[in-house]
Formats: sequence, structure tokens, C-alpha cells
Amino acid sequence: MRLILARHGETDSNKAGLALGRSDIELNEHGRWQAQRLALSLKNDPIDAIYSSPLKRALATAEPIGSYHGLEVQVDDGLVEMDIGQMEGLSFQELRERYPQFLQLWLSGRAAYEPMPGGERLLDVQERAWQAIERIRERQEQQGTVVAVTHNFVILTLLCRALGLDLADFRRLRHGVAAKSVLEMGRHRVVVVSFNDTCHLEAHWREEKAAS
Repeated sequence: MRLILARHGETDSNKAGLALGRSDIELNEHGRWQAQRLALSLKNDPIDAIYSSPLKRALATAEPIGSYHGLEVQVDDGLVEMDIGQMEGLSFQELRERYPQFLQLWLSGRAAYEPMPGGERLLDVQERAWQAIERIRERQEQQGTVVAVTHNFVILTLLCRALGLDLADFRRLRHGVAAKSVLEMGRHRVVVVSFNDTCHLEAHWREEKAAS
């Protein structure tokens, strides 16, 4: 199965640099533009199915892809973003002030095993997200091309597993909003074909907006 992992477009929380987990935030105007550019970049791909996190920002990113292919977006709860608990909506400065001990552990080799205050562990996110991908692969009978629109921590933990990286090394990876990565998922191994592809976003949003 060819798996295209796509991160949702920009929200106001992303733009402001605030911690964003399960809050059901809509895409902002730029994010909606990004979703259209992402969909256009996949227009000619032979896509067999589209899956999404249940959160609005992911669904709003997945739906334009579905419209190009005549496919209904299927929701899988396993693709939902990490539950970040009490950190929801905080700036990095606020995180440093309120949770210095947690941040110290989060930046250490124990990052995978330390739950967010009131939330999940990275290990939990990776396990449920990988199970979601395995469910999708079973439905597709291990063949075809599937798009899964999801979130930052979900994508990073899946890529760590695909690349054989320790989860604490997730900080070595970056996956931008509305970026896509492609994995070839065989029976016995996973190959990362492309990573954090943002070529479809190179057009200038403000110029396109002004011209419309």
C-alpha cells in the first residue's frame, strides 16, 4: 500500500505558536488555501481511499482531496491528534513557566514515556496511530494508494517507527502544516519515499489572493 500522510492546513493556533491538541479548531483563511493547494497536488494521483482524523481542521483539509476523486472521506479516531491535556492553548513561554519539570523530561531520552500533564504519552499516540494504519491497510487488502490526513504528533510518531528511530528522536523531524510524506508499506518493511513535501505550497498565497 502506498500511504500519503498529510498534515492539516494552518489554524490561528498554529500561526500564533500555541500548543494545539484535541481542541477542535477550524482552518484559517491561509489554511483553507493550503488545503486547496494540497488537493490540487494530488489531483492526478490514483487515490483509492481517503481517511481523516475526526477534528475539523483535518476534515476540512481532506474534503477537497475527496472532491477531486469522487471519494467520501472516512474518519478513523486513531488518527486524532495527541491529547496534550493542560498544555492546550499555551505559548512556549507559558509552558516553561508552568511545567518546567515536565519540559525537562520531555527534552530528555524519556520523552516517549512521560505523559503530557493530563494527557497522553508519545508512546500511546504511536501505538494507536499505527493500529489505525494497520486497519486501513487491511481494508485496502494491502494495495492501492491511500491518503491519511492527520496531525503533527501523529505523523512524527509514525515516521519514527517507519524510520526505526527512537521516539525521543522525534525532535529531529519537522512536518509542516499541509505538507505530505509518502510511505510504501510492504508486508515486511516500510520505505519512506518522500518526507515533508511542501512544493505545492511554493506559490505565493497573497499574490494568488490579490489576483482572484
